[in-house]
Amino acid sequence: MRKIGIILLTLCIGLPLFAQGQVSTRKHRLLDFTDKMTQVVMSGDEVLDAALRKEFPYIWTSSTFEFCSLEKFEQIKTQDKYYFLIPVDSKFKHEEEPGVRLLTLVKGGEEAKKGISAMFEVVSLPVSAAMGTSERDLVYLGGIIQAIQEFTLAAMESETVAYKMSEWFNGRYKKTVEDKKVYIAQEDLSSAVSEKDLARLEDKVNLRIVPSAESDWQYVNLSADAVVGYTIAPFLPGKGSVCYKLLFNASDHRLCYLERHKINEKKGEGFLPSELKSFAK
Repeated sequence: MRKIGIILLTLCIGLPLFAQGQVSTRKHRLLDFTDKMTQVVMSGDEVLDAALRKEFPYIWTSSTFEFCSLEKFEQIKTQDKYYFLIPVDSKFKHEEEPGVRLLTLVKGGEEAKKGISAMFEVVSLPVSAAMGTSERDLVYLGGIIQAIQEFTLAAMESETVAYKMSEWFNGRYKKTVEDKKVYIAQEDLSSAVSEKDLARLEDKVNLRIVPSAESDWQYVNLSADAVVGYTIAPFLPGKGSVCYKLLFNASDHRLCYLERHKINEKKGEGFLPSELKSFAK
């Protein structure tokens, strides 16, 4: 598999572009999204590619689309009549190797001659570790595709949304968790979470620390009263590695929480004690 690396910018804010004396904002550049075709680029990861082919047609309603190879992407990436949804192995500052794979929506154009990192990036969300896709990653893939589509449509309508991806997703959180239980898999907890931390949370009726099979079940079965957590991190974290923490509303698979932190000795990959405390009531 050919790997392509970019650095994810949380707010995705680029330099302003000037055309005919006017600033071309992110919202302005996205106005043609629904009129253009989206090319879904196959990564070479057979598991992920098969899942994209299966999930994408059921979720993507905002534009016409086709599936294409990485080779075709290289041939047509400079054409501004396309948007491209492409899995990208992302290498963050100080990382020796890419740790997390992102599903990235970019716009075709002449800047693509300089590489993916020079293309206009709409949104990037984590889908798996860079080294491969697990069965649990596939459970939540549909929710990630849906989140990319929802954000892009919202960014077409609002300049604030277009520049503040994380804030937009996290703005859903309080409304989503009201009167619902938050399920976090034990394997999605950071090593920073101690037995003492868990003991303090035992009487919090809306926070459930459970085996991954139970939290995934809540998501797959569209449980009406559940919010489900999931963590995406490198298989072998090293210097500079980061992990992502996500929450999905189980009933409609909408992403409602998106945070990341740098992995170190004090903060292992997964949800931190401070996050669990904020989820609990």
